[in-house]
Amino acid sequence: MDVSTWTDWNTTVEEIEGTAGPGGKVKLRTKANPGRAFQLKVTEFSPPGRMVWAGGMPLGLFKGERTYTLAKQDESTEFTMTEVYSGLMSGMITKSIPDLQPSFDEFAAALKTKAEADS
Repeated sequence: MDVSTWTDWNTTVEEIEGTAGPGGKVKLRTKANPGRAFQLKVTEFSPPGRMVWAGGMPLGLFKGERTYTLAKQDESTEFTMTEVYSGLMSGMITKSIPDLQPSFDEFAAALKTKAEADS
């Protein structure tokens, strides 16, 4: 939740600022899309297991929504991250979005390393 430290452990993020909390706003620059800043809003914040960030275009023309979830699994925790695109222009815009799976995998691996180092 503390985005101020994300660049210390998250190898997919170039720059991040803001607050990842209820109603928070985050400005994010990623290595997957260098030079572009994403303005995101925390649309759901349900500790300890769920957080949703959303961003996009006015009038609902395009919306990207990323959901982070944590679920207790016996003696471990399962992390999932999903991204869903919607809106009138989503078909056209998603064609220009690079394959983000490698970046998602890298994020999950970095998060796992960080969580295990902190425990």
